Amino acid sequence: MAQSPKRVARDSLQRLTAFNRQIVASDPELAEEALDVTVGLTGTRGAADLDGIFLKESIILRRNRPVLDVRENAAVLEFASEAESDVWKARLSAAAEALDPVIRAVGRINLHNAPLSWVGTGWLVAEHIVVTNRHVAQEFAQAGGDGFTFTQSGGRPIRADVDFLSEFDNPDTRVFRLTQVLDITPAPGPDIAFFRVERASGDHRLAMPVPLAEEAALTNNAAVIGYPAFDSRTPDFTLMEDIFGARYNHKRLAPGAVTFLEDSRLYHDCTTLGGNSGSAVIDLDSGLALGLHYSGAFMRTNYAVRSDVVAKALRQVTTGIRPVRPAPSAAPPEAPRTSVTTTIPLTITVTLGDPAPAVSVQTRPVAPFIQSDDDLLDNTEAPAESYRDRRGFRPDFIGDGGLLCPLPQLIDETDLLRFDFDGQDETVLKYQHFSVAMNAARRLCLWSAVNINGAEPKAARRVGWKYDGRIEKRFQIKKECYGNPPKFSRGHMTRRNDPGWGNAAEARLGNEDSMHVTNATPQMQSFNAPIWLELEDHALRNAIDDDMRICVYTGPVLKDDDPVFFGVQVPVAFWKIIAFVHERTGHLSATGYRMDQTANLPRQDEFVFGVFQSSHTNEAAQVSIRSIEAETGLHFGGLAEIDPLGQQESLGTGPVTVPLLTGTQIRWF
Repeated sequence: MAQSPKRVARDSLQRLTAFNRQIVASDPELAEEALDVTVGLTGTRGAADLDGIFLKESIILRRNRPVLDVRENAAVLEFASEAESDVWKARLSAAAEALDPVIRAVGRINLHNAPLSWVGTGWLVAEHIVVTNRHVAQEFAQAGGDGFTFTQSGGRPIRADVDFLSEFDNPDTRVFRLTQVLDITPAPGPDIAFFRVERASGDHRLAMPVPLAEEAALTNNAAVIGYPAFDSRTPDFTLMEDIFGARYNHKRLAPGAVTFLEDSRLYHDCTTLGGNSGSAVIDLDSGLALGLHYSGAFMRTNYAVRSDVVAKALRQVTTGIRPVRPAPSAAPPEAPRTSVTTTIPLTITVTLGDPAPAVSVQTRPVAPFIQSDDDLLDNTEAPAESYRDRRGFRPDFIGDGGLLCPLPQLIDETDLLRFDFDGQDETVLKYQHFSVAMNAARRLCLWSAVNINGAEPKAARRVGWKYDGRIEKRFQIKKECYGNPPKFSRGHMTRRNDPGWGNAAEARLGNEDSMHVTNATPQMQSFNAPIWLELEDHALRNAIDDDMRICVYTGPVLKDDDPVFFGVQVPVAFWKIIAFVHERTGHLSATGYRMDQTANLPRQDEFVFGVFQSSHTNEAAQVSIRSIEAETGLHFGGLAEIDPLGQQESLGTGPVTVPLLTGTQIRWF
């Protein structure tokens, strides 16, 4: 059923407000500007006026995260009058000397003899080498023979070039042809591709390459340079049109911040759309590239391949030297001989002597060695009687007074899996420190509930996935939809580390028990935003220090119209409930969360701008426990009564959703 316009507007306002708060929380200068806007508008518009609040938040966003035109290779520091940003004017003016050469090196990738006229952004990363994303490159290039080729269309190869202008209201062009596909990093490696570009085009010469930062860093002074395209699937259409001035497909500069770092990627909150794929994320202080933007969603968050990862891939391309890993099943090599291999570009091997470790190198692209998902399968099966010592989830685990966190109860038990264990009719599979219930028709975990003692964590070695001997294998999915891409990962419901506490033997057993297929559901490998993975950790940081005990319930939302992949009906949404005694209130707190993987599921009808724009974006949100009960048919006892969002909804405000970018946005009470 379609949402009412009022509900859509309220949801948009909640997302907008949460995004603005996240920005100003980490940037005091912009916070001051936001305060000025608030003071200026509050006197003329009532706090209950939804349109008035939305206008205020929109103006704040246009100050916090503007999108600027680029003209004649320089950012145009013009803002809408009500959204004038002195802070960004000052920062961008100071960065002009470092920024202007970078702007010249960023271009739009155009196609000829292809269904799409252009597909994304690319930039000069080395002398006559352009970098972009794999998913952009795959629209017109592919692996072939010992290297790569341009894709055929209508019996002719697609031609690609880069226009380093494509500026709004500027008819001039600076077009250079892409002459060779140097490399497309295979999935699931980083989203990178390199092309050789001609050195000169008529009277034009290539700009200087953008230098890569040796190491990415957090900063409030960054910018994305690229070519945002109109995206019809953006829910906040009016706001998108307002922010981008209804001007798309031209070079734009969007300042913002790098907000989070991981081993191979960074997160940033610069304003982007589809078409920004392949954009450069630039440090405004140094002019160095911090990353290669590859996905994101308007007014949520964005992802980029870290600069050091790009640099490593570039070195491999320019040197032609790539380590070769033997497949796990390869036969043991013969006694090695000392060899030296050099590329000139011919590969010459000279035998020098007797046995010593050998180094093998080659010049053609090689996929990185990835451990097969099937390598993590345990083909042994413990007998049913071996589970007799498992106590499972304890409802009285929290607090000295035995505060109750009951096991979930299913209102309609038609599809609840029942099994005989020691002559008893059972519905709950008890493991070390957690319990699971199964949906028989779907052969999937219905819910998983775990007790976590944050004061006694123990690290443990990962083991393989295995069946549970207490229930028939026909009710458990061990393969089918699971495997390396494009198949699904086995997504833990109870996290692997959560039951791993107590003495060494208890912790090891908790870790091993978490690897039962009964505790997994199909999830795309790109699913699971950091905030979703870390919710338990955020709760532990707020739990009473001398106890540090929490209870966590997790499960899928199982619907009749869930899509089918590889013969398995795959859930598209997941929920989580966390309960603990909060250190500030001293009372039991219970909060609910929801996350959706719809955007990650394979689609055949997307155009290139939307493929990664959509597929790597998952909005984690705090929701009421009552809404989880209504969607799943489960009942969590009195936990819904102490849920802060549920209490707010009981006042007649309607459903409340709090989008989460960081744990600081969680409303614990």
